Amino acid sequence: MTGDWLHRAPSAFHGKRLLRLGLAANYGIDEAGVRAAMDRGVNLFLWTARAKGLRSPLKEALAGRRDEVAVVGYATIGWFGWSVRRAAESLLRTLGTDHLDVLLLGWLGVGAAWSRGTERELLALRESGKVRAIGCSIHDRKRAGRLAESSPLDLLMIRYNAAHPGAERDIFPHVRDGRPTLLAYTATSWRKLLKGPKGWDGPVMTAGDCYRYQLSSPHVDLALTGPKTRAELEENLAALDKGPLDADETKWMRAFGEKVHG
Repeated sequence: MTGDWLHRAPSAFHGKRLLRLGLAANYGIDEAGVRAAMDRGVNLFLWTARAKGLRSPLKEALAGRRDEVAVVGYATIGWFGWSVRRAAESLLRTLGTDHLDVLLLGWLGVGAAWSRGTERELLALRESGKVRAIGCSIHDRKRAGRLAESSPLDLLMIRYNAAHPGAERDIFPHVRDGRPTLLAYTATSWRKLLKGPKGWDGPVMTAGDCYRYQLSSPHVDLALTGPKTRAELEENLAALDKGPLDADETKWMRAFGEKVHG
């Protein structure tokens, strides 16, 4: 794991240098906004069927500069080995590329299963080169900790924010030498962290603060932003210029997150 505050080369991406804030384009950002993100150096993208504004810019980027762009393909249904393979092959056709950087089983335990069949197919896909790394998104923190410790998964996409810091206890201690790569999402706790809770009279976090909170953890390699507009994207990227949280900011955000969580 190498890099600075803004960039990192996580183990799951085989040395590819990435801006640590990746783009999830399934919340409304349009094609022009995606292209603006690319111009600002964003080179990690989560692909889902809802990311319509991402399709053309991403296909062009994959065709023209594949070594500089990383795509995490989200398999929405992964209950069986055959469904995992079908999802991977569909993603490859849709994006017009010969490999995915990461194939992600979506919401393990709800939309996907970790079974002998799915594990076998994921490993076969990785061995074939059609996917370079395998991962899952998961909300069950204790299970994620066990997977981090003993599974062949290269990446875990986990919930981590000021209102839900439990990964610090249940997941982070099980990560060794940057493996698996940790990709954080739900930075704003579904926007709950963007408004003051009842009884709170101090400052309120911005979306940019939320991403800085995630990325200030030494265990979090990457985070995902899901802006609706280009303006939101620009605000989130600009916030990163402030660098990691200092001690006072950390204390304030933890207290605020605890109040939001209730």
